[in-house]
Parts: sequence; C-alpha cells; structure tokens
Amino acid sequence: MRSFAIFLGLIALALLAIAVLGYPAWLLSQSMGLDFRFPRVASRIATLVLLIGFVLLARRLEVADRASLGYGLPAPRFLGEVARAIVLGALLMLPVLVTMVVLDMRALKPGVSPDVGGWLALVAGGLGTGLTVALIEETFLRGAMQTAITRESGAAVAITLTSLVYAATHFFSRFRIDAADVDAGSGLDMLAGVFASFAHPLGILDAFLCLTAVGVMLGMVRALTGNIAACIGLHAGWVAVIFIVRKTSMRDPSSPTYWLMSDYDGFIGWMVLAWTLVIGWVLWWWYGGVRRGKQGKRE
Repeated sequence: MRSFAIFLGLIALALLAIAVLGYPAWLLSQSMGLDFRFPRVASRIATLVLLIGFVLLARRLEVADRASLGYGLPAPRFLGEVARAIVLGALLMLPVLVTMVVLDMRALKPGVSPDVGGWLALVAGGLGTGLTVALIEETFLRGAMQTAITRESGAAVAITLTSLVYAATHFFSRFRIDAADVDAGSGLDMLAGVFASFAHPLGILDAFLCLTAVGVMLGMVRALTGNIAACIGLHAGWVAVIFIVRKTSMRDPSSPTYWLMSDYDGFIGWMVLAWTLVIGWVLWWWYGGVRRGKQGKRE
C-alpha cells in the first residue's frame, strides 16, 4: 500500500499546485503579454508538477524501465497490439450502440449528415483524442501505478485501487472564471470547483461505477498481457467511438430510457455498466486465451 499512498500523494501535490502556484503563474503570463485564461494556466501548472513528480517517483519505486511501464514489447509488436486492440475495442462497442438505437436513447443532432470526408475527419479526430488520452492514462495508471502496487500487494489489489483512481479523476470538474474576477484566492476557488462533483455522490454513482468497471477491465488486460499495448488500443478505441457518437447525436430527453445514461457525458451509465460485464468476459476470454496459448507453447 506504500506505493499507492505515494501515487495518491503525487496527485494531491499536483492539485495543491493549483491553489498555491496558479495565481502567481497566471500573473507571470499576463506580465509577458500572454492572454491565457486562469484555469488553463493553473491546470498546466498542475500537469507540470504531476509530470516532474511522476518521473522522480517512477525512478524511486523502480518502475521507470520499459517493462515496468508496460512498454516491454518490441516496437513493431507493440504497435501491432495497439492497432488490433483499437479495432477490437470499437467492435465491442457495437452492442452498446445497437442498444442505444433500439431503445431510442439518443437522437441525431439537427443538421448532422457528414459526407465521406466528414466521417473520415470524425474518425481521425476520435482516434487522435483517444490515443492521446490512452497514452497518458495507461502509462500512469496501468503502467507505473499498477506495476508498483502489484509488486507489494498483488494484482487484485492493484487492479482495484488503480480502477478507483481512474474513475475518480474523471470527475475533476472544469472551472471557469473571467479574467476580471481573478484574484489571489482563485486557485482555492478552482480547487474547490475541481471537487464539486463529489458533493453530490448519488448524481455521479452510475458513471463512477461504470468507469470503475472499465478500469477493472483494462487492469485485467494489463495483468494478462504483461504490457499496456492492448490497454492503450482498447482505451483509444472506446474513446474514439464515444467521441464520434457525441459529435453526431445527443441524449433524447423524451426517451423512457433517458435515465440509463449518466449526466456525466450523456453516454456511459447504467446501460453501459451492464454491457461491461459482457465485454469484460470477452476480454478475459480473448487475452486470457492468448496467454494460455503462449504458456502451452513454452511447455
């Protein structure tokens, strides 16, 4: 549990940087003629603190090598696994999308009728967003954090704890403030705003449980494969699909199944949570079978 506490401390330190360093950094940017919004400057400061701390802690916890971070495969194999997992992740989302259509859970946005070029742009945007998010989150969580905790407490504990952190960080709310209203207390205001969602836990329960289940699936895949290639691909594929769906459709308030989608993003929720049980089994069967096959060849 020592490693888990250290990683939590790092996240807390990055958040504290918003309150302590956000305002001075914003003043510095203003003096340099940079018209950046306060939340942008403060969040970049938090990211920088997190990055520096991550590098230092990874070395201290002996998880800075490629294998510990989940990049142990040769580059061609790693990229191949990522590509296959992107396709698999997108395919596994099809039952979710079909359910949404059958239950009239979403409706096309007015005026949305992309041509071939438009669809290609959507797919490219979704994949770009998905890969960026997946690389950052999987390296930190399923790479360094899960490896460190697994060495101390075992895979089950590591998967559980990283999944809870993964879910919780999705509810760090965005904070908005006009330049004229920024003052020395804006960092504390932003920090309070980051945690605003947790003031109403029942309002985020469906999304939190769904994201926790997704984290468990990704942690399981990490444990089965021994690397994060598939985790990155699956994560990117899921984000890409959600990106495209949200760009082209919206929740239908008149649908009797409206409540099955969370207010968090209008996509995940109770229905997606139910499907994660099926998707999780498929992933266990697929990647567990690959692992058993490799073990059989060695024997």
